[in-house]
Amino acid sequence: MASPTTIVLFHSAFGLRPAVHAAAERLRAAGHEVHVPDLYDGRTTDTVEEGMLIKDEIGKEELLRRAITAVAPLSDRGLVYAGFSLGGSIAQNLALGDEKARGLLLLHGTSDLAEDAAVDELPVQLHVADPDPFEPHDWLNAWYLRMQRAGADVEVYRYAGAGHLFTDPELADYDKEAAEAAWKVALGFLDDLG
Repeated sequence: MASPTTIVLFHSAFGLRPAVHAAAERLRAAGHEVHVPDLYDGRTTDTVEEGMLIKDEIGKEELLRRAITAVAPLSDRGLVYAGFSLGGSIAQNLALGDEKARGLLLLHGTSDLAEDAAVDELPVQLHVADPDPFEPHDWLNAWYLRMQRAGADVEVYRYAGAGHLFTDPELADYDKEAAEAAWKVALGFLDDLG
């Protein structure tokens, strides 16, 4: 394996649940340094509706502020930003604003980007259900083109029939086969960044 990467892994709207810690352990077992900020101050939920209420209560700007504060002590390391669903959206925003970013790993989620967004061939990998109610085809196609225009080197992996958060074994969305396939590809991506 190449040199290890420093990864900041952001949780979904469900909060910092055991599945996020398990994912971090999987990445650590592969030799990477992984940080998992808790943007919800310890709150977790079992439903997406409750998670969205927490997200809305905190607010998008405050979530981004918390994320930036969490990564600030690591900013000189050339981070790989990663996240699940909402966390992917946050990771994308931070990666596009960090000229030292080494990569962006998105699991189940993307974000809009500014018209003037620009990166220097930032490696980006997205793993998403197909279809996904939160990431419809039209949105993903437009997102892909905007990311390419911004200068990112984007790979998209779609998993037919999987649920939105198909890597979380505690949710009804879980799809073991799709999850293992996604992790195999993602770990290869991270190795290539080392």
